[in-house]
Amino acid sequence: MSKSEETTDGEKSGYKVDEAAKRRWRLARLIPRPFAGIVQDLKDRAPTYWSDWTDSWDYRVLPSVVETFFNNLLPAIAFALDMFDRTDHSYGVNEVLLASALGGVVFGALAGQPLCIVGVTGPISIFNYTIYEVIKPLQTSYFGFMFWVCIWSMIFHFLLAVFNAVCLLQYVSTYPCDIFGLFINVVYVQKGIQILSRQFNYEGTEDITAGYANVVVALLMTIFGLSAKMAVRTPFFNQKIRIFISDYSTALSVVFWSGFTHFGGYLNDVNFQKLPITESFHPTSDLRDRATWLAYEKIPTKDIFIALPFGIILTILFYFDHNVSSLMAQRSQYKLAKASTFHYDFALLGVTTGVSGVLGIPAPNGLIPQAPLHTETLLVHDENGNVIRCVEQRFTNTAQGLLTLVMMSRPLLVCLGEIPQAVLSGLFFIMGLNGLLTNAIVERICYMITEPSKRDPTLHLNEIPLRKFLLFLALSLAGFAAEFAITNTVGAIGFPLVLLLTVIVSLFFPRWFSSDQLSILDADVAEEYTLKNLKASSLKKLQEIST
Repeated sequence: MSKSEETTDGEKSGYKVDEAAKRRWRLARLIPRPFAGIVQDLKDRAPTYWSDWTDSWDYRVLPSVVETFFNNLLPAIAFALDMFDRTDHSYGVNEVLLASALGGVVFGALAGQPLCIVGVTGPISIFNYTIYEVIKPLQTSYFGFMFWVCIWSMIFHFLLAVFNAVCLLQYVSTYPCDIFGLFINVVYVQKGIQILSRQFNYEGTEDITAGYANVVVALLMTIFGLSAKMAVRTPFFNQKIRIFISDYSTALSVVFWSGFTHFGGYLNDVNFQKLPITESFHPTSDLRDRATWLAYEKIPTKDIFIALPFGIILTILFYFDHNVSSLMAQRSQYKLAKASTFHYDFALLGVTTGVSGVLGIPAPNGLIPQAPLHTETLLVHDENGNVIRCVEQRFTNTAQGLLTLVMMSRPLLVCLGEIPQAVLSGLFFIMGLNGLLTNAIVERICYMITEPSKRDPTLHLNEIPLRKFLLFLALSLAGFAAEFAITNTVGAIGFPLVLLLTVIVSLFFPRWFSSDQLSILDADVAEEYTLKNLKASSLKKLQEIST
């Protein structure tokens, strides 16, 4: 072989080596280093931290604190009733109050996105009592087992946040969010019905009179509550009075209908069941040391590893539940102006999850519909009802968390114990129906059954072929049916996997629908700047920041 041939071969070989190295280098550049997402989140949000407090000096903050407090507190207490009954009194009102306070204060004061309301949800309640039923035959400590479930979950939260896996959230579109929103709102209505069904029996004795009386109170509260909530859409009074009625409708409904049961007359003969309460600032269970909240109990090593898959399931649930709650609190129509964070917030959620395991309380996470409802209470509208701006600040979330903690004091805990369960039912109906009225899937069902000549000609749905529209609607309803069905079976603990499946299904939409159709049916949840740290195009930037 000649020297020139050797040189040519060497150059070719070197060229191939160089190209392979370049490909590996480009691939490495696309993968951000550990902590890159968290670092970028902090750099984006830190400059506005002080203004997050100073911007609290706004009228919208006061009604937002009041409504968010009631919207978070009372449904959580109703979920506490479920866990109280189905975990042999392991969890009660105090555990739920402490969990909600923990979520509110930590995320209000420290989170990158303080608009996301964090507390005790329906899915985590189902998760907790399903685990209790699963491990009961193991004859192991429930609190010791839950401690390890939360610790494992905390570890996975940190790993996902540190290694930037929250970037996968960029693939979550409105399709899984709308399904999950529909599921939560239907569950709220279902929960209201379940509460009323228990009012027909008292201490094992059938009480038809009390049952029907509770139903009437709940329905009347629902009618008046929804009517007051929609006062802003009526021509009555002036705009300021309409806004005032709408702002305080939830709080006024709870106070009035709780007092209504004491109006006397035949109501004195009706048994209105109240909330069960225990000693203030103390755990509910008699099996725990009442002098401390520390709940760790030693369990066999094999049970520690049995808790591992449950920790993974809890992580999947929170990955979707919390992040979707945060996304829905930042939807494009809310016109938010400040930066968003997801990697850092998910790591912070890992901290609260671990602390919950230590304290023996339900782990709090992002709430639907409370998170988007919180943002809506902070919107400033013009006289035509159009959104001008949102009061983005930390005070409302922090304040409602502190108020929830104060509710554990004896005088207020006693007041809480005087709220009839029928009022809780009415609140579930108000929140559930209010959410259903604005859910995209429900709106599309209404569109489908509307006479064509009566449809709004300006709607973009008119541009979608009927076959494609029906296909998308059918997929949406199938996703909802799957989520709702699994929570009513012994496989309820697999609920997070169904959530994940709805996201996977949405990845196939580009094969079935055109980009124009998807821009109408399945658009991005939030604005580009809200999602920028999650987008694949931002991974290179994150890598540059981390070097």
